[in-house]
Amino acid sequence: MFSAERLSRTPPHHSFRRLLRVELAAALAQRVVVLDGGMSTALELAGHDLSDELWSARLLLSTPDAVRAAHLAFFQAGAEVAITASYQASFAGFARRGISSRETGRLLRSSVELARSAASDVDGRRWVAASVGPYGAVLADGSEYRGRYGLSRQQLAEFHRPRIEELCAADPDVLAVETVPDVDEAVAVLDVVRGSGVPLWLSYSVRGGLTCAGQSLEEAFSVVSGVDEVIAVGVNCCAPADVAEAVAVARRVTGLPVVVYPNSGEEWDADARAWTGDGTGFAASAGEWTEAGARLVGGCCRTGPSAISVLAGSLAARA
Repeated sequence: MFSAERLSRTPPHHSFRRLLRVELAAALAQRVVVLDGGMSTALELAGHDLSDELWSARLLLSTPDAVRAAHLAFFQAGAEVAITASYQASFAGFARRGISSRETGRLLRSSVELARSAASDVDGRRWVAASVGPYGAVLADGSEYRGRYGLSRQQLAEFHRPRIEELCAADPDVLAVETVPDVDEAVAVLDVVRGSGVPLWLSYSVRGGLTCAGQSLEEAFSVVSGVDEVIAVGVNCCAPADVAEAVAVARRVTGLPVVVYPNSGEEWDADARAWTGDGTGFAASAGEWTEAGARLVGGCCRTGPSAISVLAGSLAARA
């Protein structure tokens, strides 16, 4: 878990943030909450080149205003929760660019602050989820869709702990532990957060009814038992067709609200070297997911603000 020293640094004025955390948990007990879409998609639509190992995290350093603008676009489209641009941000990844640990800590905290700043520009309650991407993301080789990195749970915990501490120092409303391909990594992160009192959701990357590392969803979701910080479990960065089964299993195994934010469902046409589909088709299945127990619903890759606008409208019509 976190070091006692780090936890003791929480300023008194953060009591308002703690109230928002309670409000988020209460909202999930009553209704569906709309998440945002793919940060990288929004940034690319705005003309930013993300062909870099740091991916969207690079813009925390070079163009933070672009990150804030992407959050604002999603809020204006109807999202109630912003997931920060820290998915690919880590001490190891920034160190390879010659960025100091101190500056890395500042960049991680800034990811939360940028989302919070964008939320201040819109009416209504908004929440900020600090993205904790998997270890595989820092390798920038697609490992987050395979898992089985060859690291022990202790090594994975040592990788995640310092950045989780920095993210929590910025006082997000919740941690989005997302695109986790492997049960071992989920357990490592839960070990870091257990006892901290910082709420989180745990979301796996899945394929064909299994985690990307090949474990059963029953095993994957069962690891949250006894971890009070977990407020939701589910899946993201998967095909829309993989969501319904995951929702059913997550609900049956944990009884918790379920979080789902799949990819758009567009398909890559290798001959035309282009994506096919309009990127909003995943919203058509959202009603099925919410009826089965999904309470946090949004999009991941290839879902920009327009897709979230369609999703939010569809969910509002069903309310």
